[in-house]
Amino acid sequence: MKSLFTALILVTAAAVPMTSMAADDNSTRRERNYIVDGNKLYRAERYADAEVAYRKALEIDAMNEIAQFNLAASLLRQGTSTGENEKQASQILGKLATDAEDTAISELAYYNLGNIAFNGQDYAKSIELYKNALRRNPDNDKARENLRLAQKRLEEQQNQDQNKDKNQDQQQDQNKDQQNQNKDQNKDQNQDQNKDQNQDKDKDKQQQPQQPQEQQQQQPQQQRQSGISKENADKILKAMENEENATRQRVNAERNKSGAPSRRPVTNPW
Repeated sequence: MKSLFTALILVTAAAVPMTSMAADDNSTRRERNYIVDGNKLYRAERYADAEVAYRKALEIDAMNEIAQFNLAASLLRQGTSTGENEKQASQILGKLATDAEDTAISELAYYNLGNIAFNGQDYAKSIELYKNALRRNPDNDKARENLRLAQKRLEEQQNQDQNKDKNQDQQQDQNKDQQNQNKDQNKDQNQDQNKDQNQDKDKDKQQQPQQPQEQQQQQPQQQRQSGISKENADKILKAMENEENATRQRVNAERNKSGAPSRRPVTNPW
């Protein structure tokens, strides 16, 4: 990926006419000196020390747009794992982009905000920021180059998102088809199991021994006999005994008439 740099406004100690020098008071000179010292430290990659120098200049004049911009640049160069420096720098640059009286500072503020968005892979946002920088300075070749690169990255990102969504849809369809297939297989297996169980049941029923025909015919009679109450059974037995006694009496009477000797019981042996 192409390296995106942070612009820095350098304030040089150029010669100043004597009349202007006489007009500068002590605070203005100290403010200018802090910015110059900060720029030297920045070029030496001593960004934390440069930050201190720029903050001292802002203590003298908090509205100094050059000191504000360079402070944001030194914060971005330091970076932190928590992103706190980038957050502070973005706040400073955002205010300068819209409120700076110097168009050049507004242009560079938009440019650096575009770099921040680009590095965060927010390409759509970076495109708009680079365009704002070019509106203030159409000759900013770095902003134009980064704009083209951001547009290309955005297109690639959109294609990746579309492919990702397409793959997700295909995966969901495949999962759905697999679920339906598993459901159909389970249904077929259950039907086969039920069929096998029914066949086994019919087979067991066929293998059970048949009762002999005689026993089958006797079962209703036994069931009818087992259905006679004890009272009815006693009555039937009593009637049979009475009929038997009457028959015995009739036979004995006929024997007496014919002179046949009556039977005697056998005596017990000694």
